Amino acid sequence: MSTENQTGDPAENQGGDLGLTGAVSMALGGMIGGGIYAVLGVVVNISGQLAWLSFVLAGLVALCAGYSYIKLNQLSKPEGASPTYLEWFADSSTLAGMAGWTLLFGYVGSMAMYAYAFGSYFVDIISVDQLLGLPLRPLLSLAIIGIFVALNLVGVEESGWVEIVLVVVKIAVLVGFVGFGLWFGSGNGGIQTGLGSIGGLTFEPIMAAAMSFVAFQGWQLLMYSQSTIKDHSDTNPTAIYISIPTAVLIYIGVAIVTTSIVGVSLVSQRPEVALATAASQFGGSWGHLIIALSALFSTASAINATLFTSAQFSDRLIENDLLPTRLDSNTPDEFEEGALPKRIIILLGVLTAAFTVVGSLEGITSFASLTFIVVFGGMSYLALTQRDHEDVSAIPPAIGLVGTVVFLPLMMINLFNTQRTVFYTVVGISVVVTLVELAYFRTDILEEKTERDVSGSD
Repeated sequence: MSTENQTGDPAENQGGDLGLTGAVSMALGGMIGGGIYAVLGVVVNISGQLAWLSFVLAGLVALCAGYSYIKLNQLSKPEGASPTYLEWFADSSTLAGMAGWTLLFGYVGSMAMYAYAFGSYFVDIISVDQLLGLPLRPLLSLAIIGIFVALNLVGVEESGWVEIVLVVVKIAVLVGFVGFGLWFGSGNGGIQTGLGSIGGLTFEPIMAAAMSFVAFQGWQLLMYSQSTIKDHSDTNPTAIYISIPTAVLIYIGVAIVTTSIVGVSLVSQRPEVALATAASQFGGSWGHLIIALSALFSTASAINATLFTSAQFSDRLIENDLLPTRLDSNTPDEFEEGALPKRIIILLGVLTAAFTVVGSLEGITSFASLTFIVVFGGMSYLALTQRDHEDVSAIPPAIGLVGTVVFLPLMMINLFNTQRTVFYTVVGISVVVTLVELAYFRTDILEEKTERDVSGSD
């Protein structure tokens, strides 16, 4: 199976219209668009006032993984994303396909997390928990998923400049939250960072970092959109190195303000709307409303962007025989026009709906983070194998690999000890996903083994 068409012709990829500002906006929008509203309460529940440290650790590992992606992208031909790198460096279409499927399930988990947060904040605004005897949060989550599935089926998407404006608004709201919160907190009991407890540091901040990992995956959008970015070989690395630290700084500020003003115990009671609860402490009902509306806007935008990107990514997997061709219902003429596969959009929507209705916020967040930990760790390992190249440092890939190797078991241990049902759910889903992937790619495994046996006999 070839991945030649993963991103198209490299020469064409240099001619996109999106510059550095647009690329940074795309990456930041993918990270802070909905992640902080969904994962903050989960992280605080585990690490308390050291939630900010968890975001630092997760951001550091994500930045090292970003370095690995950049180097693999520079060395591989053609340039692309995780499946391309596995095909090129590991010479395995099976691993490439499994990585692609794992990423897709990660995006489904991400969208379910955003939809869960959207429904929670909507319920928080209207203060109504049920409709006709049915819980309202799942209904609202289903509604927002259905809206964006419909929009993507008819080909509605945001233009580049609109995306930049939207990201600026999101960042402005969060920066304002941090600024006002620090001002309020400094005059009302002070700002608490938990630094005094670092001397007796336990594994909780690292466990929480693993749970928050899904909030740092949005920069991958740049790897899938290289054909739209001007001079992407220079622009993408700069955008990644700017966007991840910026997201970390915003997360740090939000975590410190929330735990200082609201307190860990109150956040634990309502983790899904932690930011709005904090805003109400220093901004009253207006502050609460602004943050809640920002959460609705950000999580909805994140669902749309992730669904669109997932459909694009799926289209490339179908084109390279890594997904069943029957999932693409487009005619040849539609394919030439760049139409997204409608069946895969519907399938992604159905899976997302199932996750967000049946799963808990902790379970959805854990599963999504698990998928990205596995893929980012694999890419860090691949980059580490290329350390003999003069321009590839072994240090960032090594940090990324060690970080993901540590994150994975600690996250599962935390779930087993604190939320046994969630642990079994995450493990069960992961096993089913892996078995489905192996079943689909079993032919490739046999073909690759036969090829090795034949070449060995020669």
